[in-house]
Amino acid sequence: MTALPDAAVSRLVRAIRAPDLSGTRYVLGREVGRGGMGSVWEAEDPELGRVVALKVLDLPDAAGDLAARLKREARVLARLEHPGVVPVHDVGTLPDGRPWYAMKLVRGDRLDAAAALLPTLRERLRLFLRVCEPVAFAHARGIVHRDLKPSNVMVGPFGEVLVLDWGIARLLDEEASERRPGPPAEPPIEPCEPRAGGPGTAAGTVLGTPGYMAPEQARGDGGVDARADVWALGVLLRGLAGPEALRARRLAAIVAKATAERPAERYEGAPALAADVVRYLDGEPVTAYRERPWERAARFAVRHRVALLLLLAYLAARAAVLLVYGR
Repeated sequence: MTALPDAAVSRLVRAIRAPDLSGTRYVLGREVGRGGMGSVWEAEDPELGRVVALKVLDLPDAAGDLAARLKREARVLARLEHPGVVPVHDVGTLPDGRPWYAMKLVRGDRLDAAAALLPTLRERLRLFLRVCEPVAFAHARGIVHRDLKPSNVMVGPFGEVLVLDWGIARLLDEEASERRPGPPAEPPIEPCEPRAGGPGTAAGTVLGTPGYMAPEQARGDGGVDARADVWALGVLLRGLAGPEALRARRLAAIVAKATAERPAERYEGAPALAADVVRYLDGEPVTAYRERPWERAARFAVRHRVALLLLLAYLAARAAVLLVYGR
């Protein structure tokens, strides 16, 4: 038996994986990525003259759970109309029954790679604030991401920041409507996460990525809320700041509060965390750290150093005049 060349094997695997787009208006391009349950392909939209990203389920799914999750992810994205969230353009089903949805094709670098190109801490912290914006928007819409990590944040060539992969997001309003009395509503579609745990989000099920999961999320506690995303944002902030910058007590305190063991001790949401980072950048007191008097004086001196230098120069000039003409 003759072994097939690697190139031939690659072409065969691609042919097996490639979705059949017959019956759609899209023309298939190259594969650009793979996730926990599906693959992402470039596809041309001839009618609008643009290239989009097509996410397609490509795992065995006899029970239909993964298909339901993919459709749910598309619905979550459709609800999050924000510049920091990838917009959904279209949704459908392939001839073989697999669901797909079309979205904006994102180009750029993952968060950690983009941050490595920024020379100053101030620039990296400003980048972090741009990550907080879509997360805060999602929280305001009752959606918790639950899988924030560098590979799920893309920084585009013009500095645009996009939070990706909302496949295991938790919809708090759907769950609240189920608990309210009244006629039964359509049950929410709970995610099935192959990389950690089984279907559903009941207590005992672990969904997320180790290292970026809040303690309660890693334990599989039911009912995680926006403070689980605050934990993940705190881990991202720690990585963006770096060990040298974290020697600054106020910044270290912000990270410590965001990643507190108990949810009640963390920031209540992404806006509160972002507000403290802005205060740090502006040289103002942060809520996470109680300053000592000499620290407050030193911070005041640094923040108003130009005015203080001008005042000292004025006083020195006055003293010189007095010495010369005061005799």
